Amino acid sequence: MQPVSLLLNILWIVFGGAYMAFGWLVAAVVMAITIVGLPWARAAFNIAAYTLLPFGSRAVRRDEVTGIEDIGTGLLGLLGNIIWFVLAGWWLALGHLITAVFLAVSIIGLPFAWAHLKLAGLALWPIGKTIVPA
Repeated sequence: MQPVSLLLNILWIVFGGAYMAFGWLVAAVVMAITIVGLPWARAAFNIAAYTLLPFGSRAVRRDEVTGIEDIGTGLLGLLGNIIWFVLAGWWLALGHLITAVFLAVSIIGLPFAWAHLKLAGLALWPIGKTIVPA
């Protein structure tokens, strides 16, 4: 990890990253408890780790990385994302959005606000995404 990414990740944890990663972790645990929600739990666990340390990584569609469409990037992935949106996506996105607004008030918080906005979009549609180094 680059020194700048390391510094930004440390500041990120202090200014909102830790509690939003905890929110993703809660969503993952709730989905895992239901057994039926295991596919969503896996995605939520991956994004919880990404939410904790977002700088130096990025979320991309899995078929862009592998070159082939899989179950998460096809029609079932679309259905899974719709179910995710109803069950957990909207409140995670709302948490990221509210945090972004508070961080955007200060000039120094703008990079973190932008990262929260990107994570809000990911919170709405996480199935079929993977985290790769930037």
